[in-house]
Amino acid sequence: MACGATLSAAAAGPSPTPSLLNPASTPAHDIYHLSLFVIAICLGIFIVVFSLIVYAAVKYRKRPTDDDHEPPQIYGSNQVELAWTVIPILIVVVLFLAAARVIHAVEDAQFPPNAIEVTAVGHQFWWEFQYPGYGFVTANELHVPVSNPAHPTPTHIVLLSADTDHSFWVPQLAGKIDLIPNRRNEMWIDPHDVGHYVGQCAQYCGTQHAKMLLNVMVDSPEDFEKWTQQQKTPAVMSDQVVAGRKVFETNACMNCHTITGTIANGKFGPDLTHLMSRTTIASGAAPNTQQNLLLWVKEPDAIKPGCLMPAMQFDEQDTNAVVAYLMSLH
Repeated sequence: MACGATLSAAAAGPSPTPSLLNPASTPAHDIYHLSLFVIAICLGIFIVVFSLIVYAAVKYRKRPTDDDHEPPQIYGSNQVELAWTVIPILIVVVLFLAAARVIHAVEDAQFPPNAIEVTAVGHQFWWEFQYPGYGFVTANELHVPVSNPAHPTPTHIVLLSADTDHSFWVPQLAGKIDLIPNRRNEMWIDPHDVGHYVGQCAQYCGTQHAKMLLNVMVDSPEDFEKWTQQQKTPAVMSDQVVAGRKVFETNACMNCHTITGTIANGKFGPDLTHLMSRTTIASGAAPNTQQNLLLWVKEPDAIKPGCLMPAMQFDEQDTNAVVAYLMSLH
């Protein structure tokens, strides 16, 4: 266990790839240490059983001086039978109690008044994040404040599904919890380090399941406050993008997407009010750049084959105008 704690401390901080071995939140730490405990017990069982097999194979191997008669047979041993009955029961009880302790600690945690409330809604194939305490909605990138162990600021996440089964899993921050239609599940995280944590929808939900990424941005308290203030501010429109806004609002774009302060109030696709505050588009499938936005508007399947966003068949002028409009949504 001490070795595991040292490994965890040495690998502290965000990882570029999801990793169970680099916990950065209390639930993930609890699961990590439980995993080490289970592995240690399984390793002990393996060593004992393998050693007994090797001992028996060596001690009772046939030697050149042995005759061909069957060796004396021993039928039944109360001591052996008692041992192989009681010891496995004790091992199962220990594993059960260890797992129950972690489940209780994670599932029945009490949240302080300053806990952040987020509702995560899984869609095919993107994530919607609602912040009811702040009054805004965003998509695909979950921003939360870092939690100081001395004064914890956990984030409580309610998990819902808009269509089929999904699964919310950021290995460095918490265990995997499913999102099931017509059912409310919950989880919580309290990240200990600022940074970018990567996760994944871990339940096959359709063609683009593999590109339904989770990006959790853990900010300092000051940066998180700035971000929430920015998200609550309506998008500012400049004269340069009036043509693009007109194209957006006179086509099917407005039926799927919401942009606060405009007549666009669709709920089927991600909220685009502050699109350019996100680092990626298409639920993490591509960096949020002008070139990728152009391709995304012209041919969504080129970035995310099988996605539910249709190609709008705009001409080049309208495509450029819409992208210029989207680029203004900071």
